[in-house]
Amino acid sequence: MKKSRAVVVLLVFALLLGVFGYTAVAGLDGNGAGAASSIKLGLDLAGGVSITYQVVGEEEPDAADMADTIYKMQKRVEAYSTESVVYQEGADRINIEIPGVSDANAILEELGKPGSLYFISQTDSQGNLNYDPAGMWDENGEVVYTMYKDIDTIIAEGSAALSGTDVKDAQAASFTNSMGNSEIGVDLVMTEEGTKKFADATTRAFQKGETLAIYYDGKIISAPNVKAALTDGHAQITGNFDREKAEQLASTIRIGGLKLELEELHSKVVGAQLGEEAISTSVKAAAIGFVIIIVFMIAVYRASGLAASLALALYVELIVILLAAFEITLTLPGIAGIILSIGMAVDANVIIFARIKEELASGKTVKSAIDSGFKKAQSAIWDGNITTLIAAAVLGMMGTGPIKGFAATLALGIVLSMFTALVVTKILIKVLFALGLKDVKLYGIAKERTAISFVSKKAVFFSISIALVVAGFVFMGINKAQTGAVLNYSLEFVGGTSSNVTFNEDMSLADIDAKVVPLIEEITGDGNVQTQKIDGTNEVIFKTRSLSVEEREEFNKVMADNFAVDANKITAETISSTVSGEMKKDAIIAVAVATLCMLIYIWFRFSDIRFGASSVIALLHDVLVVLAFYAVVKVSVGTTFIACMLTIVGYSVNATIVIFDRIRENVAEMRRKDTLEDVVNKSITQTLSRSIFTSFTTFVMVAALYVLGVSSVKEFALPLMAGIVCGAYSSVCVAGALWLVLRKVFPQRVEED
Repeated sequence: MKKSRAVVVLLVFALLLGVFGYTAVAGLDGNGAGAASSIKLGLDLAGGVSITYQVVGEEEPDAADMADTIYKMQKRVEAYSTESVVYQEGADRINIEIPGVSDANAILEELGKPGSLYFISQTDSQGNLNYDPAGMWDENGEVVYTMYKDIDTIIAEGSAALSGTDVKDAQAASFTNSMGNSEIGVDLVMTEEGTKKFADATTRAFQKGETLAIYYDGKIISAPNVKAALTDGHAQITGNFDREKAEQLASTIRIGGLKLELEELHSKVVGAQLGEEAISTSVKAAAIGFVIIIVFMIAVYRASGLAASLALALYVELIVILLAAFEITLTLPGIAGIILSIGMAVDANVIIFARIKEELASGKTVKSAIDSGFKKAQSAIWDGNITTLIAAAVLGMMGTGPIKGFAATLALGIVLSMFTALVVTKILIKVLFALGLKDVKLYGIAKERTAISFVSKKAVFFSISIALVVAGFVFMGINKAQTGAVLNYSLEFVGGTSSNVTFNEDMSLADIDAKVVPLIEEITGDGNVQTQKIDGTNEVIFKTRSLSVEEREEFNKVMADNFAVDANKITAETISSTVSGEMKKDAIIAVAVATLCMLIYIWFRFSDIRFGASSVIALLHDVLVVLAFYAVVKVSVGTTFIACMLTIVGYSVNATIVIFDRIRENVAEMRRKDTLEDVVNKSITQTLSRSIFTSFTTFVMVAALYVLGVSSVKEFALPLMAGIVCGAYSSVCVAGALWLVLRKVFPQRVEED
């Protein structure tokens, strides 16, 4: 690259950095409403709408029906945000909370009346019309139908062939029509009982040349023509659909298929659970951590570190802009995804720069060392990031709630970090070289290090790992005996008590956290207290572990004595967990599938399943050790626990892949005098600086959160710090030795030369 061109590229980059920075912070209109202020925040950071439904009917609903209804409602409200939560309140109420929304009426209108969907025939048994097109369209261009009878009459006469509970699933999908063209529609799957009903209804409608209408919440939302008798329980609704309309119809059918009919009891706007302090301290911590990383990168890698720092600055600006552009809801778990992606962005640069140093040590010129360094580093970077990206994709498709939000944030960060590391950093290094930074001292020369004999100490390392895992199970047993639970499960996992208190003044969330929450913690003996302010009132909701009658009385007395609250106006309800059994099952399945996909990818890329097996065992080791940390320290286990574990999974796999990539390379080049032990020791030693530096930079980001964050942020950051240390340990001390053991126990029939 010529100097004149390098100057132009640098000026363009500086301009982009300024424009993106201005867009992220201030906005192009200069009114201060930049992308950062447009990012959708979750309930924990910004609050939203809370709607309470009550089951219609005098009898107490069945627990199984309530669980099924909650799960289906959860799937429905995720259309508004993946961070929406649904939980049971009392015996017959269901509460939904949707972040980033302030108009409860709009949500209620769109949701309609859950559990009131029917499939109705166009005519009754006497041939009289139940409904017919009115010959007009509404404001959305949908056909309006005239109802000749009310729904109760239609049901009594037997013209309601099916109800929503007969539908097993409804999803928007693409179909190939008879002309071979693709069209959008809705794919219906009936239950076993619904299949028979649907077969009878479609047979009748087909023979009479009639439509079969879908009736929901007071009106017909679709009346497709029946083109054949459908006897296998499957149907496709096609017509004038785009993807959005198909998704809306499918979602409406799903919510209309609830086993219980619900009616709105009340709705309200609730404030953030963590408050502004959690956001401000997190931003401050991220800024401090980022500055430390930049100083570290420049101090260690000089010219290369300067290029990486500029690229990382661009990365931060772009991540803010794209989070807003893709409308990804950011929560405390989502911050974990960003932290991991920043760590992986640094990791990619460290891998590249280590390679450049090695090439310089071999006698190459700076220019050729840069080209060769980027080329040789690509396989490790691609494999590590793609493996984590596979996990993010699977979690995004199969996970629910916070898992989807975490996966979206992580996937975005990974793609962006790869772009800035492999493209932007490379361009900037070449620009700096063209501008005169050509001295080899500015890039560093790798020193020849004697290989450390990690493998010879594998028995010690394996023993330490086994001891840590066993200790975790021992402490879980102790916890079970003492408290009845193996871990310190939070409200999200076990439910608790929701107490509504009306204060005599409008207290800020900061004052509530400082003055009220400590008093509640004294009653519960537990630091897991969640607070939500109700917008426009002096009401505050306190969610705690389940309180006994005596504890509720003590709670009321504390509120009355310290804040002159009318104890008679304090209401308390038992609430269920927000992480349902189905969500837990979905999470476990998603993680299992993601792990299997990663194993297959590593097997394919390395042509050796023992690499994949070692990676998975090391990953499982890290998860179990961090689980032990939760058991010993008794950190609260909530939705952030899921994000923490997923972060550790991504971090662990990426760190292990880098070492395995070097082992693969060295095995291909090994001499006859070299043993496999020599190759593994050499590979770990060659990548040791990368393992230490990447762990350090990621640890710094999380440590800053821990030092500056509020209590809930600390509980999130502490196990992450343990996971980072554990991930570095397992990658360096365990993974390579595991591969060596598997290689000897399960040798290939034809070994490499």
